[in-house]
Amino acid sequence: MAEHPENYEDVTVYGLDDDVEEQLLLTHNECTFIWSNKEGWPVGVIMSYVWRKGCFWLTASSQRARISAVRRDPRVCIVVTSTGTSMPRNMTVTWKGTCEVLDDQATKDWFYPELAEAIMGGKGARAQAFEEFLDSPRRIILKVTPTQRIGYDGTKMGKATTEWMKSRAAKPAD
Repeated sequence: MAEHPENYEDVTVYGLDDDVEEQLLLTHNECTFIWSNKEGWPVGVIMSYVWRKGCFWLTASSQRARISAVRRDPRVCIVVTSTGTSMPRNMTVTWKGTCEVLDDQATKDWFYPELAEAIMGGKGARAQAFEEFLDSPRRIILKVTPTQRIGYDGTKMGKATTEWMKSRAAKPAD
């Protein structure tokens, strides 16, 4: 680990490792989905997702404002944190990406069972019921293809800070 700086001006040295990020994205099923409204303001909501095939997959009813917004401007952002998972706290990844709106049956056929299993915690009657609930007339699927990433691992920063504080305490006072 790099020597701890005198302040937190540059926290890029505490990046999220690729394998930890993959574990986080597969472990969690909730993200903040952010888009721009027609006035250009960023807007975000918490949504359920699955991470499959190198993309984020989400769903909503087609009459939601976010759907017309991403059809107008497909540039979006997804934020996932480790909060609420069994992973250590203070891990986060933010992805800028492009969003496609899909409504084809082939995508629905694989996506609905995957999302139902992720949300219901496994296969079974509850997951099956939720899958059927998802299959509504105006439901669409959002596929977000990641383009730029910001990852942060607070456990690295915490460890470095502790080490730095110990080294400062061991130095004689001037």
